[in-house]
Amino acid sequence: MVTEKDWIKDLIIYQIYPRSFYDSNGDGIGDLPGILSKLDHLTELGVNALWLSPVYRSPNDDNGYDISGYQEIMEEFGTMEDWDRLRDGCKERGIRIIMDLVVNHSSDEHPWFIASKSSRDDPKSDYYIWRDPVDGHEPNNWASCFGGSAWEFVPERGQYYFHYFSKKQPDLNWACPELREEILGMMNWWVDKGVDGFRVDAISYLDKPQDFPDSRLPPRPDGYSFPDCLAGRPGTHAYIREMNRRVFAPRGVLTVGEVSAPTVEELTNYVRTEREEFDMAIPFVPPVVEIDTWSPEKLKSDVWESYSAMPRDGWWARFFSNHDKPRQVSLYGDDGEYWEVSAKLLAIFLHTLPGTPFVYQGEEIGMTNVYLPSIEDYDDPSTRDQYNQYILSGMEPEAALSRARLESRDNARTPMQWDGSENGGFTTGRPWLGVNPNTAEINLESQRSDPHSVYQCYRKLIALRKESGVLSRGDLKFLETGCGELIGLIRSYEGETLLIFHNFSRQEHSIPAALLEGAGEVVISSYDREGGYIGPDLRPYESVVFRI
Repeated sequence: MVTEKDWIKDLIIYQIYPRSFYDSNGDGIGDLPGILSKLDHLTELGVNALWLSPVYRSPNDDNGYDISGYQEIMEEFGTMEDWDRLRDGCKERGIRIIMDLVVNHSSDEHPWFIASKSSRDDPKSDYYIWRDPVDGHEPNNWASCFGGSAWEFVPERGQYYFHYFSKKQPDLNWACPELREEILGMMNWWVDKGVDGFRVDAISYLDKPQDFPDSRLPPRPDGYSFPDCLAGRPGTHAYIREMNRRVFAPRGVLTVGEVSAPTVEELTNYVRTEREEFDMAIPFVPPVVEIDTWSPEKLKSDVWESYSAMPRDGWWARFFSNHDKPRQVSLYGDDGEYWEVSAKLLAIFLHTLPGTPFVYQGEEIGMTNVYLPSIEDYDDPSTRDQYNQYILSGMEPEAALSRARLESRDNARTPMQWDGSENGGFTTGRPWLGVNPNTAEINLESQRSDPHSVYQCYRKLIALRKESGVLSRGDLKFLETGCGELIGLIRSYEGETLLIFHNFSRQEHSIPAALLEGAGEVVISSYDREGGYIGPDLRPYESVVFRI
């Protein structure tokens, strides 16, 4: 029996970071008309859902994740009429539209905050979190994610407001019923306009401990400590269930929560069907943690742990890339000698897992990290903060820059590389953020005509997923290969079985002969340019899918 929202299992979601996708008017900034003009690219690729990073009115302290008008469009991106045309263009192509929504905080330029900070007696006074000074300083020792204290003093009120992110992103007070009504009404307004779903940003922090105790975590080099009691509190889950009860469930919209979940149990608390919260969750892992801890063995363990935690009750968001992460081929693969085959391996691994695959713009052509010459060249405030923390800890500037480069969110935000021209075909003007110099070698135009390109590999995988229920609905079983860098797995569904192997290394590895019994047709290989799988050894970053 097909369940009411079973359609989410057939989605392939493409994330667009509007500022960097395509500039239609030459001002160096991507925009809504630019996205509309490139919708045929999404159709050709085969995706059927578009996740649009924030396009709301914003002063751009955090590139749109600081919203000053929830029901308005950022002037740089166009108009609400442009958004309407984009919506209609998506509908005509069978592409569902998913809006990014930030409701943990707003911009300090939002009218709500301007009213709230004006007086303790204002009707919107409690829309934000205010506390009196303690002994003449901040209410506690909590750090902001973007550096310094999480508290900012406002003379008009003689109080501090709380901001877990930038000081221009004050946290909304979800304990205020009037504030919740405003937000739920705004969500319904967007659904009325034709939105098919929401990806909800930084949603784990809605409920705050009212006593704001000092953190017991070690201080950062600047002397402040990240809070140890903020993510995933029971009140946060209650607020999400209220959203679900009053917006998500009755309107039948897709929901994806970006969550801070240190354990699989906490992650599944957001998505198990019985919990009535989100359809899927994207766990946020700080890039510094992922860089320091990632391995093929950990990848396999994490996938299996999340799968076995809810094989029948819940669903998975599968992704390697988004606007907050380094480029996947630079982080998990090899962006040098084995760039193409490792980019294909990562694509094959992700798209053959159970769950909904997410494709981040540029991933489909294997875009890589960018290595800018100076910290001043980076736009991302968290990159600059991380660099400063390294300097404060005693690291030499060159080493601090090298490390900050690897972690930077700007790696994912350099403009889309449409062709091999100087600006990658992104703009006729000066791009807001420098285009990666390798656009001459890595671009869509050259890969569209190459049957063995990374782009064509993505097209084949997406088509295969649409054709075959084994990928969208099949069971998962990992195989014991005897080698941590060699991952083997089986997907099965209604009599169809796929046998899959991935070599996550620069060395050759042999597939145990017993595991190859019954292997038949090769469905797809990361070495298709070289004629495909020749066995029995897997070459560096070789990935192969057999039909049993």
